[in-house]
Amino acid sequence: MPQDKTLRGNLTCLMSIAIALAIALVVAVTLYLQLKPSSAEASHSRGLACANQGDYDCAITNYNQAIQIKPDYADAYFNHGVAHYHKGNLDRAVTDFDKAIQIQPDYAEVYINRGDIYSSIGDYDRAMADFDKAIQLEPDYAMAYNNRGIAYRNKGNYDRAVADFDQAIQLKSDYAEAYNNRGTVYNHKGELDRAIADYDRAIQLQPDYATAYYNRGGGYIGKGEPDRAIADYSQAIQLRPDYATAYYNRGIAYAQKGDLDHTIADFSQAIQLEPDDAEAYHVRGLAYKRKGEKDKAIADFNKVLDLSNDPDMRQQAEAQLRELGAR
Repeated sequence: MPQDKTLRGNLTCLMSIAIALAIALVVAVTLYLQLKPSSAEASHSRGLACANQGDYDCAITNYNQAIQIKPDYADAYFNHGVAHYHKGNLDRAVTDFDKAIQIQPDYAEVYINRGDIYSSIGDYDRAMADFDKAIQLEPDYAMAYNNRGIAYRNKGNYDRAVADFDQAIQLKSDYAEAYNNRGTVYNHKGELDRAIADYDRAIQLQPDYATAYYNRGGGYIGKGEPDRAIADYSQAIQLRPDYATAYYNRGIAYAQKGDLDHTIADFSQAIQLEPDDAEAYHVRGLAYKRKGEKDKAIADFNKVLDLSNDPDMRQQAEAQLRELGAR
């Protein structure tokens, strides 16, 4: 029986459409699979852009999207952890760094950042283990030596700290932070001239380095040169107007010179920036007492008692109040 040509044509047309749809589906799936990593990269890039603007919530949202698309994305876990670090979520940051290391065990930068967190919470042994691993992975990693040096310094192992800062400087001769950090170790060791020389070099390399001016001011205080200390603290304050400890220490330098008005002004500014600083109230109280401003001195020593649980500080404040007839 002859076939209906119209029906046969329709069937052929339908089969062609079905084949075309199947091919289109394969192409679509292939493109999706190809674009999937790119989508993760795009989310990660958006996260970095948010982080650069200081919007860490936005950054975390985008890193989460990247990780959902690509669960083995070590960079996304790393930067997710960095964002949580900036938000103060240290435990979550460590968890993210752990995951990044699990995915990519040779990721030296993650070890550095995890080590920095351990160092910040006083777990120096774990910090140094991470810095050791970073150095093992990248022996020319100057930052790893610098950060391990900080951990050694904070543990009181000054010789090992100096050795690490030396190595960081050897690897990166313009490493201002390493010079500054080595200067702090020399300062702890009482080698003030060497400390000041290192601060000089740090400032030469980075003229807007407020911390180096601040630290050099401390060296000049130690050498009994309050005018040079005041100049350095003033520069640090100019660079960082909210630098409370620079006001505090400049106040000490003015006190060395017997300039009580400037002493009181600087401690007042330090207190404005850090209202819970009991020591600042105590020193300002002493300055008021020396000026004969009894009521203001009494108010400051009472404030010390309100703020401080330190037995020695409380005892000193109470002794001052008794001398002022307020006890």
